[in-house]
Amino acid sequence: MTATSPVTIRPYRPDDLDALRDICVKTGLYGKDATPHYRDPQVLPAVFAEPYAELEPELAFVADNGERAIGYVVGAADSTAFFAAFRSRWLPRVADRFPEPAGAPEGPEEVVRYLLHHAETMLDPEIAAEYPAHLHIDLLPEGQRQGLGRRLITTLFDALRDRGVPGVHLGMSPANTGARLFYERIGLTLLPRRGDGDVLHFAQRL
Repeated sequence: MTATSPVTIRPYRPDDLDALRDICVKTGLYGKDATPHYRDPQVLPAVFAEPYAELEPELAFVADNGERAIGYVVGAADSTAFFAAFRSRWLPRVADRFPEPAGAPEGPEEVVRYLLHHAETMLDPEIAAEYPAHLHIDLLPEGQRQGLGRRLITTLFDALRDRGVPGVHLGMSPANTGARLFYERIGLTLLPRRGDGDVLHFAQRL
């Protein structure tokens, strides 16, 4: 690869899985490397990347620099159906490796392990009724500020429109200020804060 090689956006392939895992971990702490903060940081892609590549691979796309994927977007067309499949088809494959915390989750790793075993708690039925799809997007630092995030999002949105999906949403931590600026810059709508949950929701009609 030369310094001028273009980055392409293409559909996910099974041989991208290790790259997806790596990207998810390397951006898993509010856009920064989460590795030092987890005993087994692979719990992050087990919740936020791998199940999408497994359950809805046709809605997974990567930014490829000619050598490897340096970013991805993954999505689910019907969030309610996705989280049902997560519990029935995905959780049994990884539950033993990442057991549910015995008590109230403490620290980032236990919080993510709790989400793995209770992924449906990430579903807001009222939001999903209007914006059925949801997504996760991550880019390594080398892929940021090049328009790749917008290109990934646009590619996913086009795929969702082709399926007749009327809207898409995402949730994020308020602490991830860089991600919030990105979503605002590309025109997603910040929904009103719901309850006392520490999650911001953005949405887009398609």
